[in-house]
Amino acid sequence: MKSLLKSELVRRNVTYADLAEKLAAIGVKENEPNIRNKISRGKFTAVFLLQCMDAIGASSLRLSDD
Repeated sequence: MKSLLKSELVRRNVTYADLAEKLAAIGVKENEPNIRNKISRGKFTAVFLLQCMDAIGASSLRLSDD
């Protein structure tokens, strides 16, 4: 899950600071360091993944580069 989320952020040119702002806009209170740590450790829930996808406007997730 970690690599999928990171790749989607890169594809959409969204930084961790941008993600924190976008999450705040949908009512999810996370700060940039917490987001960075969660994603780098890969220790986050499916709910957090879906919240991030919603916040960045992703309606689908690419599973491969093919």
